Amino acid sequence: MTRNPEVQFLSREQIREYQQRRLMEELQYIGRNSKFYREMLSREGVDITRIRTLEELRWLPVTTKQDLQLHYEDFICVPRSEVIDYVTTSGTLGDPVTVALTSGDLDRLAYNEALSFTTVGLTRDDVMQLMVTLDRRFMAGLAYFMGARELGCGVVRVGNGIPELQWDTIQRIHPTCCMVIPSFLVKLYEYAIRNGIDPHKSPLRRAICIGEALRNPDFSLNALGIQLDACWPELELFSTYASTEMQTSFTECPQHAGGHLPPDLIIVEFLDADNRPVAEGEPGEVTITTLGVRGMPLLRFKTGDVCYHFDEPCACGRNTVRLSSVLGRKGQMIKFKGTTLYPPALFDVLNNVPQVANYIVEVYTNRLGTDQVRVRIGCDDHSEQFVKQLKDIFRSKVRVAPDIVFEPVEYIEKLQFPELSRKPVKFVDLRENKF
Repeated sequence: MTRNPEVQFLSREQIREYQQRRLMEELQYIGRNSKFYREMLSREGVDITRIRTLEELRWLPVTTKQDLQLHYEDFICVPRSEVIDYVTTSGTLGDPVTVALTSGDLDRLAYNEALSFTTVGLTRDDVMQLMVTLDRRFMAGLAYFMGARELGCGVVRVGNGIPELQWDTIQRIHPTCCMVIPSFLVKLYEYAIRNGIDPHKSPLRRAICIGEALRNPDFSLNALGIQLDACWPELELFSTYASTEMQTSFTECPQHAGGHLPPDLIIVEFLDADNRPVAEGEPGEVTITTLGVRGMPLLRFKTGDVCYHFDEPCACGRNTVRLSSVLGRKGQMIKFKGTTLYPPALFDVLNNVPQVANYIVEVYTNRLGTDQVRVRIGCDDHSEQFVKQLKDIFRSKVRVAPDIVFEPVEYIEKLQFPELSRKPVKFVDLRENKF
């Protein structure tokens, strides 16, 4: 694969020219090797050899998760003997998608994460503690390990959960950074306080956070970010966004102003419901075209994730497009009492209420055939006064108030961490007809 980490610091026009050259190479490869895209382009009557610019990508139809679910084998561009690793998505929006990677794809994945880590500011002198799993067909954990190895820094593969083991490792090996789901950092901090460990003397200085948003669209910390910053200010929090299908990540630099596009690895568009590009500052579905992927390259793949994007250069010197935190999944959009919202907006409210120990947000179809939202909350205060307080907070933040149901904290804990899940479950979609 072509590696060009310096391209992110070139001018916007130079980045554009570079991506257009790479795009034509990718289209030639896909046209020769992808059964799915050959048949799709033939049906649509599109000659990909005529595409020369990023704008002309819009001549192509989009690819969806359903395409991958139904035609997985047709996306693979290499003989089966060249596939080295098989991974699957978490299945948040339906059946999991399988992704096949070649040896070159694994090298690309390692380079991607090493680039991500240097964006954060890590060097080979750092030691990284992996607080996420490497098994269960999970791409990200393997990618982080290989990226750390590519960068040359030390790595400790602890895995997810088990605060006691995490702190034992921190005290024995003195890692300087960690890969982690941010809500677990709250548990890690609370465990330390309960067990006489001073987290403020920890060697950890950076946390690269996955799976949950830390910032609002204006880059200010959300409720979870504020909570972590207040209790553990020595730990600098960085967001990174990726998906299994794109095999690429968008990571914050120390300016904390959005995740940076790695322009030598991916082309990104932001589209509305009619597949038209949205303007800067408008929500759009992240739609990607991979560069350098050889096992299962993708053209105009709609990830289902809705973000804002920002075009102006960053103070760090990079001139790449930046992404906000994910506003929500398109398939998880809720239309409730005349208001359109996404689950993260509800999470942010609940994360900001100290009495709430844990929660599950459920959406289902009511007897009128419309969306209804129910929040199952684990906490000690079950009073009517607290219910009223919660509903008032919801109305002030998101304009509508869901139904509130109280459950034992231990029961919610089991719902959040089912045996086969790789991520905490905070949202359950029970609707008869999903968007």
